[in-house]
Amino acid sequence: MDADASREDVSAHSAQAEAMWAHMRREAEEALRLDASLTPLMLGAILNRASLADAVVQRIAARLGASAIDAETIADAFKQAVDEDETIAAGFRADLAAYVERDPACGRLIDPLLYFKGFHAIQSARLSHALWRGRRHDFAYYVQSRASDALAADIHPAARLGKGLFLDHGTGFVVGETAVVEDDVSILHGVTLGGTGKAAGDRHPKVRRGVMIGAGAKILGNIEIGACSRIAAGSVLLKSVPPNSIVAGVPAKVVGTESCMEPARDMDQLLRGLAYDSFDYVI
Repeated sequence: MDADASREDVSAHSAQAEAMWAHMRREAEEALRLDASLTPLMLGAILNRASLADAVVQRIAARLGASAIDAETIADAFKQAVDEDETIAAGFRADLAAYVERDPACGRLIDPLLYFKGFHAIQSARLSHALWRGRRHDFAYYVQSRASDALAADIHPAARLGKGLFLDHGTGFVVGETAVVEDDVSILHGVTLGGTGKAAGDRHPKVRRGVMIGAGAKILGNIEIGACSRIAAGSVLLKSVPPNSIVAGVPAKVVGTESCMEPARDMDQLLRGLAYDSFDYVI
């Protein structure tokens, strides 16, 4: 990419961020008009903040702050990470858009920022990963631990997360050290991206772009979930699957081919059109 094209790309992203932020401020003002008792929340989280990135940083720091390390210290570390890596703020914006697009319970951009702990868990993981990459491992582990306590999601700081992620509810989400989750993935509660034992090294799943993982699914080992696949709720997957697979069962197997271009955006959790004899049941 030449310099002019790069500047145009930066300018476009900046305009998008400003438009999103202006819209969120209008939503906060309307919420405040309807209920003045929300004044401390709306002012502190949105209306007194300088930018969308600042709002996310402050909101996550407020969720994670505790007596051992206060919210201000966490916010300072997060601000530094955002300043040093522009992809973190891009992740904020893409994740917010994913919630509005994919979650029928989300009617406003401010909802994930203020209330949804799945969103908070993903942004906490972005902070812990930045600290981990900066070799501040103890601080990263502290953020992971606080996020696990406060948000019921346990994501190792070394795990690599893409953007445009939708973590619905977030409770019980567990991600191991060498896991990878690429862009535009949707995940429901109770999902594990874990190992299979005490093996060292690269031992956790690689979830490719556009995948949807249903509630309670367990994906174990250094296996690959091909792009735009759908993993049914409650599945236990121990083997890699190719792109565009529909996967279900315990142990899970491929039971069909995904016709939807992007299951993560479609969010259809029913395995439609599949014969019941596609599944193995053990009574």
